[in-house]
Amino acid sequence: MGDNLYFAGLIGSGKTTLGRRVSQVLQREVLDLDEVMDARLGYSFHRLVAEQGWLAFRELEYELCKEFARRSQAVICLGGGTVRYRWNLDAIAGSGRVILLEVSLDELVRRVQTADRPRVNPGTDLAADLRMLWETHREKYYRSADLFYRAEGKSLETETRDLVEIVRERGW
Repeated sequence: MGDNLYFAGLIGSGKTTLGRRVSQVLQREVLDLDEVMDARLGYSFHRLVAEQGWLAFRELEYELCKEFARRSQAVICLGGGTVRYRWNLDAIAGSGRVILLEVSLDELVRRVQTADRPRVNPGTDLAADLRMLWETHREKYYRSADLFYRAEGKSLETETRDLVEIVRERGW
């Protein structure tokens, strides 16, 4: 099994925030799928979705997953929907461990209420979109993960310390 750490979860679960903090403590490179995608495109992935649709986004996401899998000792913050697609999981298989950040839907909505993100379910507000995604795909998120971590109700420092301790204890 590879030695990357992949942070997964819905938008607002803390993938980027916790991923960055954990990478600093462990002194590992950190990569954020959304940021890498924007840099590759030269513009926001929101524009890609608006102009070319979700399929174009998912194709680029898959290419990035294959690139991430070739890394070593990296902390990789996946997109909110990355683990819903088997081909992405196949791409990263064997290259590291997936940590699913669990956060209640009410807290996710609170955290991202002002986010301007493309909707997977057109015509919905962000709260409805998140609820539909979670209800439809919850099992995919859980099946993808090597570890479930409740990223809610504790300080960022405590969550970071918890995750670093777990990673070290498990030899990841």
